[in-house]
Amino acid sequence: MGQHRRWVQLTIFTCVLLLGVWTLWSSLYASEEKPVEGSKAPDFTLVGSDGRQHKLSDYKGKTVMVNFWGTWCPPCKQEMPAIQSQFEKHNPDNVAFLGVNIGESPITVQNFMQQHKLTFPILFDDNQETRQRYGVMNYPTTFFIDAEGNIARIWVGEMNEDFIEQTIASISGTN
Repeated sequence: MGQHRRWVQLTIFTCVLLLGVWTLWSSLYASEEKPVEGSKAPDFTLVGSDGRQHKLSDYKGKTVMVNFWGTWCPPCKQEMPAIQSQFEKHNPDNVAFLGVNIGESPITVQNFMQQHKLTFPILFDDNQETRQRYGVMNYPTTFFIDAEGNIARIWVGEMNEDFIEQTIASISGTN
């Protein structure tokens, strides 16, 4: 009994120690300049589920919605039909939708996309560098970027279709 208790204590101590080291590391190496509304959106290049590289700056001149999400996140799952519907409604010459999956395997994401009939570009943030550069801590988090590449709106939490449509219209001036 005493030996078992010692292992439990050692396991708990190890977990607390690792959590402390991770917190310290992330504080020291986290980007001090997290983007805010009105600031320039950090550029990134990520591989998409289509196998192509997608660079944010390639979308300059368009309103861009960048949604950070995961298949394990209930609010992320719930907002996907609204994002897909808006993707289908907007002219791709004017508005781009990018889903940025945070560190899941391509197979998991592909299965999720098939199950939910998603056709908008899903990008893989394998090392979560882009998530860190954007200061994303909660999921889903969405950045609405104007045609000049500036962050017009940051939304943390689930979105519905009306919110997405109104936000894009206010940014692109298509009220």
